[in-house]
Amino acid sequence: MASFGYRDVPKAEKARMVRDVFESVAPRYDLMNDLMSGGVHRLWKNALVDTVNPRPGEKLLDVAGGTGDIAFRLLQRQAERGDVTVCDINPAMLGVGRDRAIDRGLLHGLTWATGDAERLPFPDRSFDVYTIAFGLRNVTDIDQALREAYRVLKPGGRYFCLEFSKVTSAPIGRIYDTYSERALPFFGRLVARDAESYRYLHESIRRFPPQRELAERMRAAGFERVSWRNMTFGVVALHSGWRI
Repeated sequence: MASFGYRDVPKAEKARMVRDVFESVAPRYDLMNDLMSGGVHRLWKNALVDTVNPRPGEKLLDVAGGTGDIAFRLLQRQAERGDVTVCDINPAMLGVGRDRAIDRGLLHGLTWATGDAERLPFPDRSFDVYTIAFGLRNVTDIDQALREAYRVLKPGGRYFCLEFSKVTSAPIGRIYDTYSERALPFFGRLVARDAESYRYLHESIRRFPPQRELAERMRAAGFERVSWRNMTFGVVALHSGWRI
């Protein structure tokens, strides 16, 4: 069985159910992120890219990044020698990302691929950097996704995961839990016309492993020099590790 929000569902069904969620929310996904976080998600993503500090000519892979939010930032940092591959299991999200890229005139340096984080369609040791932002909690098997990330990284490659995590302050944690439990379905119903999908997203956040546990699972997948950085009192955490 696999967790789908607070429910346990057959593993074979979770990927399809997650695809259905993101097909539903894709057209308004970025607007919803702004509303739910008060725009702070942009600062978290900027911090991720600052930490990656991509160099021109590096091969970068952004997984579960269909709308292009991370990829565009990475590409801008690489300037004329950009090489960013966006991989997402959901064609609807990739469609949104491609349209946004065209609107921004980003016609070079981006590759779009449909693929599952647990079975990436790339050869071993293909990339210098792997990023995943707010996507790891949606995979069926987190440990398999971590092993796949390790597989496609070159020796010396770096892994970065930006994800909702465990709030470090109990009073703030209670406020945040109440807000996300009520606000996500409310905004989902009001803006995306889909309260249930956003109720799932809230529940998936609550069931995601806390910082220390995720770090241990990264080490078990083979990563070294594993560390994490809390942001906004641990509402999100940025984990990183190296393939040595």
